[in-house]
Amino acid sequence: MTGTEHRYGSSSPATSSASPGGDGMDRTEGATPTEAAAAEDAAQDAPAPDSGKGRGRRRWIRRTALAVVLVLLVPLLSVLTALRINYMGDPADGTHTRNRDALWLGHAWVDGRKKDADVTALARRLQGTGIRDLYVHSGPLEHDGTLPKSVYPRARWFIDAVHEKLPGIRVQAFLGDVLATEGADGMVLENPDTRAAVVRSARQILDTGYEGIHLDLEPMPSGDRDYLTLLDALRRETRSRDAQLSVAAHQIDPLPALHTVFGLFTAHPKWWSQEFFGQVARRVDQIAVMSYDTAQPLESTYGGYVAQQTSLALEVTPPSTDLLMGLPFYWESNFDHWGHAETVPAAVRGVRLGLSRTDADRARFGVALYIDFAATEADWRAYKEDWVR
Repeated sequence: MTGTEHRYGSSSPATSSASPGGDGMDRTEGATPTEAAAAEDAAQDAPAPDSGKGRGRRRWIRRTALAVVLVLLVPLLSVLTALRINYMGDPADGTHTRNRDALWLGHAWVDGRKKDADVTALARRLQGTGIRDLYVHSGPLEHDGTLPKSVYPRARWFIDAVHEKLPGIRVQAFLGDVLATEGADGMVLENPDTRAAVVRSARQILDTGYEGIHLDLEPMPSGDRDYLTLLDALRRETRSRDAQLSVAAHQIDPLPALHTVFGLFTAHPKWWSQEFFGQVARRVDQIAVMSYDTAQPLESTYGGYVAQQTSLALEVTPPSTDLLMGLPFYWESNFDHWGHAETVPAAVRGVRLGLSRTDADRARFGVALYIDFAATEADWRAYKEDWVR
């Protein structure tokens, strides 16, 4: 309670006093018990002496909350507006396939689930497209870098079947693993024995007849020197066999040093610096940007984002390396990937805009389709109509 403690029912006038009013007078003196009780209730309900401070504190909280919302919302709206503007305009004539596209394939092609009829259907599907490379999932690698042969028992059959029905198309072994960058479980690239084992696994699977290695290690922090060391060793191996070395690459910082700022709040390395992307690109024959799972809410902002990613990647990828931009051949709807926004038409338009603005005549350029078993007829139609033509 505030003020004097009230003890109703006391027979002594001295013990039945009420809280005084603002002028010091006793408002219940000479009143009936009922009137006195009502007066005391009113006194309890009256604003406390510091109620003005309470109202001021609430106003301060509301204003602070509004300021925080504006601080967060205004930059976000500015970024979304910039991406929508980046999606405007017309792509340059001739910004279509250079016949250097690629398709990621699932594990079913090498574990026994697929048959001759499936390869025949695949050949029909790829006829008249710009696809030159197939990245067929043939792993995953063990955390120590080794690769059990039991993981890809039908690889030789698939390679031979593709060469028979799709002459001129290369088959690369799609290998990868989770890195121990966000937890204790995963591959540790800092270990030189692990890196040596990855190279031996590459040598082993190339002996099967694959024409290249496509490496996907995630999540890969920007600037990882052990990764660059591994790529150097793998490149020596693939070059000695006249085979391809390709990698799946993280997206590039859409804002300067964003991966550094992002790293202050989460351990997940969403982006690479443009400098690190270029260091990786100079060590491989092909680099395929995973330009999906962007959390963009609209087709226009996603397409503008892809246009920006295409330009950033073109600026640092040497002319001797194939640059491929990933297309989302799958449907999901979650915080990372909104299916209504990340569409093939938006991605292709973004790719063409970025190519037009940065290096419209670049020869070693293409798109990479992720992934065969989730693709819809609409995805294939958009790829053929908007990119292949």
